[in-house]
Amino acid sequence: MFTTACQEQLLPGETLQQKWEVARAAGYGAIELRGRGDFAFRDRLPELRRALADGVVMPTVCVEMRHFFGAFDEDLRRDAVQQMKSQLSVIGELGGRGAMTPASYGMFSRRLPPFEPPRSEEEDREVLLAGLTELGEHARREGVALFLEPLNRYEDHMVNRLGQAVELIRETGLDSVRVGIDSYHMNIEEADPPAAILAAAPYIGHAQVSDSNRFQPGAGHLDWPAWLGALDAAGYEGELAVECRLTGDPAEAVGSVPAFLARAAA
Repeated sequence: MFTTACQEQLLPGETLQQKWEVARAAGYGAIELRGRGDFAFRDRLPELRRALADGVVMPTVCVEMRHFFGAFDEDLRRDAVQQMKSQLSVIGELGGRGAMTPASYGMFSRRLPPFEPPRSEEEDREVLLAGLTELGEHARREGVALFLEPLNRYEDHMVNRLGQAVELIRETGLDSVRVGIDSYHMNIEEADPPAAILAAAPYIGHAQVSDSNRFQPGAGHLDWPAWLGALDAAGYEGELAVECRLTGDPAEAVGSVPAFLARAAA
């Protein structure tokens, strides 16, 4: 039913080709790339082109940067937008589907002192809409999508729930901006995760999976049959990208996920 992807840093191997062999043997159907800042992802293009020629399936990239398009500082916002444009262009050249990013990460939380951010909610909204619109238009030109990821309240103060992401996407009016859902963050923020998936169904473009404790699926208490059942009912046809920490033997943990998710989805 679903194709399971593994983020590249979780797989053993020196090259993407070696990681791909491990991934396929474990039952994965794709590798999710990581996009670092300072245009490091663009600089990997020769490596990525070789991997693509060798049959490595790389449909998505998840950003790994120090600042994002919702940053308080204008220069940091501009840099984040340029970085994301670059990553969207690279994943488009690889024939992929898109790039996933939060609005911010670790920048501010209303749940921790000093509690009040230096920007109003309306100013936050203006910044987010401007960034999403610019990135969405670039994604459309590249034939890919931007996946906006809601994070939990301790990691981002602006976009925590799927409904908030959907509202922003509706306002952009761009089909090239979609919601990137993450089971771990949903476990914290959504009162009813399956219901939230169904409500956001037309806007879901990508899905990342880890369990309630951020370890690999199967190591926590998330209700996987309900979560995956809702995603199936929503008509989702993309990958389930494993983004998690590992508990137990790392190789066994990584190798256990495809079969576990297949059983849970059955």
